[in-house]
Amino acid sequence: MSPAAAEPLTPERILETTEEVLRRYGPAKATVVDVARALGVSHGSVYRHFPSKAALREAVTERWLGKTVGRLEEIASDGAESAPSKLEAWLEALFDAKRHKAGDDPELFATYTVLLAENSGVVEAHLAELVEQLGRIIAEGVEAGTLDVPDVPAAARAVFDATGRFHDPQYAAEWTSPTISREFEAVTSLVVRGLRA
Repeated sequence: MSPAAAEPLTPERILETTEEVLRRYGPAKATVVDVARALGVSHGSVYRHFPSKAALREAVTERWLGKTVGRLEEIASDGAESAPSKLEAWLEALFDAKRHKAGDDPELFATYTVLLAENSGVVEAHLAELVEQLGRIIAEGVEAGTLDVPDVPAAARAVFDATGRFHDPQYAAEWTSPTISREFEAVTSLVVRGLRA
């Protein structure tokens, strides 16, 4: 038995290995058999956790997107900061997370860009979660009197859409521009000023 096979086969271990296989082979060539081989198990063992290749790809996409959500939730739930400060911090954390994903591992980022197109339900749920976090921050500001917004859900969606250049993967090539930080600060400042009471 290989050392890899001696470890218990868990969904998390399968997803970690799938990410490595995707990095190595790309989304077009990576197979469940490749994942199983890297784990030292049969492909049937992988299918016991994920019933199809599509389910595995969906789960690994969801895991990748979820890595961003935790830090953003911490900011959205911070009771010590004012809503305008949280809004700025949240937008900055989202932009930083996306830039790191694109810059730290460009091959894997390109792979996930392909997977995102395949998994629209996962992407929609992720975007809805992000907009919901923004909505909570804005609602908190309205309640505290620091933000003046007549329709919180519409404002949350508008903020997300207005800052899309700084988190939508289609703009990743622009994130290395020497002026991108200034441009981000200008947009964020304008958005927050527009919501202030």
